[in-house]
Amino acid sequence: MVAETTPDELREKLADDDDDLAVVDIRDPSSYASGHIPDSENLPAATLGPEVFDREWPAEVVVSCYVGKSSKQVASVLDSNVDADVSSLRGGFDAWDGAVEDGSAGEGEADLGPTSPF
Repeated sequence: MVAETTPDELREKLADDDDDLAVVDIRDPSSYASGHIPDSENLPAATLGPEVFDREWPAEVVVSCYVGKSSKQVASVLDSNVDADVSSLRGGFDAWDGAVEDGSAGEGEADLGPTSPF
């Protein structure tokens, strides 16, 4: 079972400006562009594969989706394939009540594949 990180816990970690933390937002690019957790990376589930798994990851990864369901599945896949402590954001972006950034071209956006099965 994948661990969960609460919005409060994530907010504290982000406030610490920890370089060993990555927030991965698996929502679709338009939702991400409308607003996302500061310093998060848009990485839709459909883009997960060897190139993503083989890159260098920080010590901790928190996966966020819309409501915290599909992020559990993606967190489980990442946890099995990367050397990091991976968790799912409890309640997803809907539960996030911290600061929100608007997307801009090239900011944290990944090359997108087909629609995710998650």
